[in-house]
Amino acid sequence: MDILAGLNPPQRLAVEHGRGPALVLAGAGSGKTRVIAHRIAYLVQNAAARPENILAVTFTNKAAKEMRERVQKIIGSSRSAEPLISTFHSFCVRLLRREIHHLGYKRDFSIYDTDDQKRLIKRILEENSEEDLSPREVLSKISYAKNHDVAPEQFAARFPSDAADDLQRFYSHYNARLHNSNSLDFDDLLLKSVALLAKEPELRKYYGNWYSYILVDEYQDTNRPQYELLRLLTSVHNNLFVVGDEDQSIYKFRGADIQNILKFEKDFPGAKIIKLEQNYRSSQNILRAAGAVVENNTERKGKTLWTENDSGDVITCHCEESARNEADWVAGEIRHILRENPDYRIAILYRANFLSRNFEDVLTEGGIPYAVVGSVAFFGRMEVKDLLAYLRIILNPEDDIALLRILNTPPRGIGGTTIDMLTKAALEQGVPILQVLREKAQDPQIPTRSSRALRQFHELLDKWQSLQDPLSIAQLLEKILQDTRYKEMFQKQEAAPEIENRLANIEELIRAAAESEERGEAISEFLDRASLASELDHLDPAARVALMTLHSAKGLEFDVVFLAGLEEGLFPHSQSMDSNADLEEERRLCYVGITRAKRKLFITWTPFRKSYGPDAGFPAKPSRFLSEMPPELVEGLDTEEPEYLDQRSKYRHRFHERQEEYGTVLKYREERSETRKEPLAQPKTIAELKAYIQQKEQSGTTDKENPKSAPVFKAGVRVRHEQFGDGIVLSRERAGNEIKLTVTFSRVGRKSLIERYAKLKAL
Repeated sequence: MDILAGLNPPQRLAVEHGRGPALVLAGAGSGKTRVIAHRIAYLVQNAAARPENILAVTFTNKAAKEMRERVQKIIGSSRSAEPLISTFHSFCVRLLRREIHHLGYKRDFSIYDTDDQKRLIKRILEENSEEDLSPREVLSKISYAKNHDVAPEQFAARFPSDAADDLQRFYSHYNARLHNSNSLDFDDLLLKSVALLAKEPELRKYYGNWYSYILVDEYQDTNRPQYELLRLLTSVHNNLFVVGDEDQSIYKFRGADIQNILKFEKDFPGAKIIKLEQNYRSSQNILRAAGAVVENNTERKGKTLWTENDSGDVITCHCEESARNEADWVAGEIRHILRENPDYRIAILYRANFLSRNFEDVLTEGGIPYAVVGSVAFFGRMEVKDLLAYLRIILNPEDDIALLRILNTPPRGIGGTTIDMLTKAALEQGVPILQVLREKAQDPQIPTRSSRALRQFHELLDKWQSLQDPLSIAQLLEKILQDTRYKEMFQKQEAAPEIENRLANIEELIRAAAESEERGEAISEFLDRASLASELDHLDPAARVALMTLHSAKGLEFDVVFLAGLEEGLFPHSQSMDSNADLEEERRLCYVGITRAKRKLFITWTPFRKSYGPDAGFPAKPSRFLSEMPPELVEGLDTEEPEYLDQRSKYRHRFHERQEEYGTVLKYREERSETRKEPLAQPKTIAELKAYIQQKEQSGTTDKENPKSAPVFKAGVRVRHEQFGDGIVLSRERAGNEIKLTVTFSRVGRKSLIERYAKLKAL
């Protein structure tokens, strides 16, 4: 097979690159995966390297699988060895399973996913009586620090804030608890791999020589630890071949550093730069619009995409009066498209997850099948995670989070008091909880009922551990289900349809375990595969309509794309307005969204999307990204007041211009009516309203001097809401001219409320 056949000149130049570093700047839809696959085949066919000495890394299991299939198609699958093509995290797991003992860990370590991490952080916060910080917030800060290679002892100095000292302490506790549980989180997989290669020169030399050619996909998304890992692995030979696009660097919030690609030539002197600028995906009009937007950025190396495809349709921009109307209009367009082109794949993309609700509602009502990317993935479902936790504790008895998950699931008489006692004793002794459990199960001072339950659980665990070798993974799962009567738990707790779904998921997990065994995988490999799975790996390619955030859409393509919610403050996001770097990332995100479309792009927005905070009720402006597109390429582009607005909407528009002063007066009238229990004269003009304010301020009866008229709900106060029930105030903070309360309710969870509208009652 002629490996170079069908490649355009720049692609061919990249594939034929010899030794030394190379950066391939690959624009959207320019065939980067094709280049990497053919490059691997070229190295094998020309005997530059044996297959097993080639390492290719990317960011998703889906991308790695696609690349493996392409390479096998080119070079055949009959060879005795194959190149290693995997994600960064999968490669690190492979490395650490062999070598982590050099860092003081055991090889059977557990991998904590996001849910496990939150559970651990939550326990640490509870133990420290911390109420102001949420587990999500603390975990986000810790992950951000790890992605920037900041150790716990450096945290407060690197990221100063009022809570920095507390966050540093929790970060330190979190790392220590992970180590004591012989466990790593996702970020640790990278950090420990870097630490291992940096600490052990012989290992660095061995793996550097073994992987004599290293290829990297989506290089613009690498963070600092990934960069350091590549530097260490290529320090022996410098054969680093990276493919990326600085215009698609959109993961700063995960720690991705765009400087890695912008400074590649500086970091790897003598690097060859090759640009792939021919796009094979989109129409000319879509490419021109995308290019016009991203050209407004300054942090880019510069390239101009072009295509031999037809000009195609112009982009359609549509404005509606509300978010619901926007969703209705999109659903109508989708029906029309699918009637004419039933094989088309369609995506609705949005900046924030909350925007999906209206689209889901109207698509469901209209009987249009759809899939939501970002919903709970298979391996994240409760019953699946419970059974995986049983396997984890069998494999790694030091895994405290796995143990706590299943210790009383299903209920076996081990209550909260007993669990707290076990946890406290384990912390005091600095040992795993299971070790304390073994001791307490035989302790005569423990109540008989509790000690019996602990002893029975421990005996079951010993039994399952002894069955690891004679039983397959699937058989072991079935034994656990039988011994624990796990399925019967749902019959007492769930409605019939939910029971059916959960039982189906359990059967699917057992099938997955059987398939894993057929591939020759051990329990640790099966658990690794489950831990590293993502929701994108389960996106049904046959789904006609997919809903997802713009971040989730990267790397995908669709015949038709609806880019929803293009309003200032939403996209670009309000939090990006004060930073040019953040605004440029928002623009790159817009570029990614536009270039997902092959044939047709729709853009929608509404000036009256319901919002909260200081801008609540004010009409939104269309996104600046719309004005950056050439007007001749966009039909329906009108940044003035939309013509469809009726008289009521126009009145509301004028009213909002005076809302702040008028709203202030209404607030005063409401407060005075409540305190004096008498009606007040209705002011008839704005002048009268202003006079009213002035009079009340001079008389000294304003809310500032009469705090009883507006109770303050401080953090920690227990409250009751007519609809949500009882709750606790977590935080109280100013949002523009309003006070925002964050309250956690026992029935419905966390809610954000505006204090003066919340109608809360202090308990």
